[in-house]
Amino acid sequence: MDTNTFYALFSTTCLALVGLWWNAVAGRIKAFKEPGLKQAATGVYFSFLIPGMMGLGAQIAGVDSTWWRAVFIVGALAGLIVWMNIIRNAQKIGAGFLRGKRWMVIALYALILLGSLGADKLLSGTGITPIQVEAIWLCLLVLAGHAMSWETLMVMPLPES
Repeated sequence: MDTNTFYALFSTTCLALVGLWWNAVAGRIKAFKEPGLKQAATGVYFSFLIPGMMGLGAQIAGVDSTWWRAVFIVGALAGLIVWMNIIRNAQKIGAGFLRGKRWMVIALYALILLGSLGADKLLSGTGITPIQVEAIWLCLLVLAGHAMSWETLMVMPLPES
């Protein structure tokens, strides 16, 4: 697949997921006022928003330019700051695969940051371009966001009719 096409579809999908998440939260707004669930909802929101904005930035900057690296550095730094705050202020809201493993999101943002700074050039002999390496990490971030959204909705009470 053409990298420009990928990032066009990727950013559109991520921003659509942000809208769908807003809808899910709006339908259960009382439950999301509880601090642990509010924090989980924030994590899901940023799991879709930041990768979506990075994909949009790659598309605008052009995947053949070096400007996409600047966009990804800013996005990775934003993701690291957001997720370090989320994990530092974490409250337990139930069991789930990602509950104790949210550090993986920080690790993915660290990989994106390192790659954006040039470490992804180490794979130059494989035929994979640096922007494709970053795409893999972004897809894993969205997958983590999906898992977190599922876990968050499964531990909360149903809305009252």
